Amino acid sequence: MNTLSTRVKSRRTEANLGAERDHFDKQQLSSISKAINSTETPVKEKHARRIILGTHREKGAFTFWSYALGLPLAGSSILSWKFCHVLHKVLRDGHRNVLQDCMRHHSTMVEVGKLWGNLHDRYGQLVAMYSKMLCVKMEFHVKHAEIPPNLEVTDEVLERTAGTDINNVFQLTVEVFDYMDLELRLAETVIRQLNSSIAISSLTSGQCRLAPLIQVIQDCSPLYHFTVKLLFKLHACLPADTLQGHRDRFHGQFQSLKTFFNKTRDMLYFKRLIQIPRLPDSPPNFLHAAALAKHVRPVVVMADEEPEQPDDDDDDPEPLIEVSDISTSSMVQSQPQPDIFDRAFGPPNGSFDDRDLQIESLKRDLDLLRAELERVKAEAQRYITQLKSQINSLEAELEEQRAQKQRALVENEQLRMELEAMRRSYADHDMLQNTFLEAEKRAQATEQRYNKLKEKHTELVGSHAELLRKSADTVKMLSATQQTQEEVERTKQQLSFEIDRIKQDSDMKLEEQKFEMERLKRELEEKMAEVMRIKATMQTSEQSKEQMNSSMSALQAEKERLMRSVSEKEAELSSLRQASQQHQSSLELEREKSSRELGELQGKLQEKTSQEDKLKQKLLEEQFALLQGTITEAENIIQDAVAKLDDPVHVRCTSSPDYLISRAEATLGSIDKVKKGHGDYLKNMGDAGGLLRALTQFSHLAADTIVNGSATAHMAPTDHADRLTENCRGCATESLHYLRDLKSKTTLQRADPAAVRVIVQKILYLGQELRPKGMDVRQDELGDLVDKEMAATSAAIEEAVRRIDEMMNQTRKDTSGVKLEVNERILNSCTDLMKAIRMLIIASTHLQKEIVEGGRGAASIKEFYAKNSRWTQGLISAAKAVGWGATEMVESADKVVLHTGKYEELIVCSHEIAASTAQLVAASKVKADRNSKGLTVLQQASRRVNEMAANVVASTRTGQEHLEEKDTMDFSGMSLIKLKKEEMESQVKVLELESHLENERLRLGELRKKHYELAVVPLEQLSEGNSVSTSSPAPLASMSPKPSKPALMKKPALAQKPNVLPKNPFK
Repeated sequence: MNTLSTRVKSRRTEANLGAERDHFDKQQLSSISKAINSTETPVKEKHARRIILGTHREKGAFTFWSYALGLPLAGSSILSWKFCHVLHKVLRDGHRNVLQDCMRHHSTMVEVGKLWGNLHDRYGQLVAMYSKMLCVKMEFHVKHAEIPPNLEVTDEVLERTAGTDINNVFQLTVEVFDYMDLELRLAETVIRQLNSSIAISSLTSGQCRLAPLIQVIQDCSPLYHFTVKLLFKLHACLPADTLQGHRDRFHGQFQSLKTFFNKTRDMLYFKRLIQIPRLPDSPPNFLHAAALAKHVRPVVVMADEEPEQPDDDDDDPEPLIEVSDISTSSMVQSQPQPDIFDRAFGPPNGSFDDRDLQIESLKRDLDLLRAELERVKAEAQRYITQLKSQINSLEAELEEQRAQKQRALVENEQLRMELEAMRRSYADHDMLQNTFLEAEKRAQATEQRYNKLKEKHTELVGSHAELLRKSADTVKMLSATQQTQEEVERTKQQLSFEIDRIKQDSDMKLEEQKFEMERLKRELEEKMAEVMRIKATMQTSEQSKEQMNSSMSALQAEKERLMRSVSEKEAELSSLRQASQQHQSSLELEREKSSRELGELQGKLQEKTSQEDKLKQKLLEEQFALLQGTITEAENIIQDAVAKLDDPVHVRCTSSPDYLISRAEATLGSIDKVKKGHGDYLKNMGDAGGLLRALTQFSHLAADTIVNGSATAHMAPTDHADRLTENCRGCATESLHYLRDLKSKTTLQRADPAAVRVIVQKILYLGQELRPKGMDVRQDELGDLVDKEMAATSAAIEEAVRRIDEMMNQTRKDTSGVKLEVNERILNSCTDLMKAIRMLIIASTHLQKEIVEGGRGAASIKEFYAKNSRWTQGLISAAKAVGWGATEMVESADKVVLHTGKYEELIVCSHEIAASTAQLVAASKVKADRNSKGLTVLQQASRRVNEMAANVVASTRTGQEHLEEKDTMDFSGMSLIKLKKEEMESQVKVLELESHLENERLRLGELRKKHYELAVVPLEQLSEGNSVSTSSPAPLASMSPKPSKPALMKKPALAQKPNVLPKNPFK
């Protein structure tokens, strides 16, 4: 009996479980079908709640996906949108195993997104973005299992997930950024499709789109908090420059999220469902770690759910415990049909068992407890929300207290360090004071013996400090000039980049407009074809009408014949007449219908024509707006060039006449292009591309001509400089006047650049007048002359080194003591300078070969030198100047050693050598590649020459001070009248010397001016004026002690682009 009762009990339990499972499946199917349908209404909360409770009941989403896979997701975009919404809810609030079940169907979500992304539907784009966001959400939470899909984790869990490896933190931050981007992009697309007015947000169609944004708000709030925490952690470990991209991306997301929260907060639909947090006015400052204490985690609070009115077709609420009333009803229904055990042994206790009654009572108790549990859960949820907000505020206060504590510790540490430093300074001060007292005692005994030495030392320190100040001022001026040039270059590059971007935008707009015009033309052609088809149909209907008329006449004849012949045929004839009348009426109806359709097609054709006219007018307006923008930019460029004419910094800039001529010729060519583009634009005002490109080129070339004209005027004679400056200003005035004419529609037709052309031609003529005349050297001899001059310069340097060695040996024989020491120091510094010049010549030769090999192409070396004749002549002049300076230095050193010359001659020769080497470097740098290693070696050699020249100057001045003895001034034996007389004589000498100094300075200025004029005179005139043969210059090694300076030894001006004149730091 016990076995039979156990079998009966197990069978009853299996029947109950099967019934409960069937009821659960039925209820889940009902909820899924009601929640996910093609009706444009939002998903009801109770249906979504039943689906979520079902995932908790079966501890997964198997049932949900088994029914969801059967939904026609590819047939309805609204159904797919609501499916994504329900899946988002299930991921957030479902059982923790839901994520793994959903990942098994990841490919299904990807296919749904791709399908609707390729279709043009009002919900299609939303479904594509929603499915992509859900896929990224599932991938993120599978990769980081510590963070649940509802994103509700503590800061400790986030720290544990990020770990201590900064690379992992960096990667996690990028993933959170991508997560947030997809959420915000979905929200922005939904809001952009809807009008944010009250009417739209209160309609079911609008609520159907807005409902998923509640889950988006719940996701974005913790994601924003994660981003802030991770960025502060990254800034604590990495430099700020490395994280500039992260900060820019966060600022963009912050503004988008703030805009999204503000828009949704103003909608009535969200006010009754969710409490949206407020973000701060400005994003956190990640460069200050203390700003983390001010960050407050935004908390989203869901409103209390209102009880929903049950519908007639809704099922009963889903119980939380796995029991069902269906089992009881099935048991009751199964009682009239007892099984074989009941028929054999009868029921246990009448019709019901006591345990069944207990089960029923327990079920009722469980229902009551379940309701009570729901109320307790709701109350607990409210308490949890309140406690969370309190915890957040307390955490913020705690962070602030920690920050204050940290600042106090830092200040305490700083004060302690300052106290220790002060103590050490006091101890050092006491020691120094004791040492000073001892040294003072010792110094008092030796003060009288070293008094003269102190005075000399003071003079040396003063002169050294003065040299250092002059050197610092020179370096500052050079750095300021270089910075100004770099700023000008950057400004030009930015302007060119902006012009290119405007061109690209205009080209893109033109392409889009052309594409739209072609599409409209295709539609017009289709409509015209349809009209032709309708006309053909009408023609066929007319032909059928004619056929019917002919048939009618035949019928009339047949009627008359039949009336004459047989009376029985009258009935058949009447039926035929009725059929013809019906057919005729149908033809008239069809004709009326065709006429109506023709009228509708004509109306559509007129609408298309009007739209095409509007598009053409819009195109003309956009083209003219682009033209005005380009003209405004051109005016700014020319006005900026005019402003540089009065800029004090620009006064120091110079340019060559050759470069000014090239700019003026290019400007004349651009004027022709502007005139042609103007004519093309007047013929076709829908295409302003040619005029825009021509105006852009004209503005830059005109500004370049104005700037280079002013720079050329700085080195020109006064008359030419005034005329050139005046023409530059006139060019700017006429250019601006012409641009103003182009800018207005009233004066666009009569705008003429003739006045601008006349001014530019004047500038070109002045540049040709100022162009220096080249040397009378045959073009095919330039290459050989360069090699000869470089070889002659090297030979001169070798001869100078040899003569300095001879003077060193002779000095050691003839002198001794202080004089020997001074002479050796001067000659050693001269030797070092000659060696540095020799290395400079070698580096210049190598760089010259590199320039020739890189620039001649298929031409020969002589052809390259002939093609670049002016550069070649500048290189020859610089090489001759270096050789001449070395020879002069040797002569001056010989005179100083023999006490027949002056120390000042040696100092001047050093300055001249430094200037000549700078000219040689500049001549080589003109055609050298900026990244050339040879150019770098040449610049290093130039700096070495400057250092050695400075050593020569210092050695010379030091030796001069050592050898010169100052007379002791003793005025003790003079009377008052004698002292007054000596004072007056001294004042007279001072005035004479000052007058002589002023005259010498004026003479030096005139000499330099004359030197500049003679440097550009042809070689034959120099030969006739100076009576020096230039056909066969004598070698530099055989110069006499007092050689006459031949004309070829002069330093001609270099023809190059505008630059700041090189300043010798030793002048």
